[in-house]
Amino acid sequence: MSSLDAIREGYARFDPRAYLQNNYMPPRADFSSEQCVVPWKLRCLAETFASGEICGRTLIDVGSGPTIYQLLSACEHFEEVVATDFLEVNREELQRWVRGEPGAFDWSPFIQHVCKIEGRGEPWQEKERRLRGRLRRILPIDVHCADPLGAPLRPPADALLSTFCLEAVSPDRAAFGRALVNVGSMLRPGGHALLLGALGESFYLAGAARLPVVPLDEDDVRGALSDAGFTIRDFRSYTMPPALRTGVDDVQGVFFVHAQKPLEG
Repeated sequence: MSSLDAIREGYARFDPRAYLQNNYMPPRADFSSEQCVVPWKLRCLAETFASGEICGRTLIDVGSGPTIYQLLSACEHFEEVVATDFLEVNREELQRWVRGEPGAFDWSPFIQHVCKIEGRGEPWQEKERRLRGRLRRILPIDVHCADPLGAPLRPPADALLSTFCLEAVSPDRAAFGRALVNVGSMLRPGGHALLLGALGESFYLAGAARLPVVPLDEDDVRGALSDAGFTIRDFRSYTMPPALRTGVDDVQGVFFVHAQKPLEG
């Protein structure tokens, strides 16, 4: 069995609800403190999209998992948001939220917080409605394929977003770099890529699944982006405080990157 096959087999045991409980409920999702990891991630995204520079027709979220928080600021700037994930259970979890089904994960505290930091002054339900309306496609993806969506995207996306995906599905740093090249192929020249990911993490838990992660440092991320042809516009890092090291993983920190694909010629 190849290392990629072993990773795919491990994800067959992935439990979306356990993952959400571990990472998107208190203590990690504590909106009373801007120093908490979830508010930090939301602010990175909100501040970057607030420039108005990252906009267009289509944004692709690479490896969405069962989460939508990463799309809350993005949805204001694109006609269509495309969510993607390798796992059917995650795509189904997203569909439940889009349809507003009973029992879907409650993202309302996240939406309310993003509305607060964006300062739009509108009811949070309006942002929820807008994201549901623009999240029109939830597609399967394999970042280890040269065409991750199964066929070249026409026209290419104006922007890419990916949170805690590539390092969590790659057996080593070389595979992480190749996956970055593959997903970058879906982006138009001059387009923007926003990445959130783990620093110094070797595993995380999602129910019965104990999943390996490539332990990255900042230089690994910068080098992989450079090798993939991206120019880094902004790089931020967050150190996970002891109170948030709950045993569901061994993550040491989080990185946020805004990078840009060069114009052709």
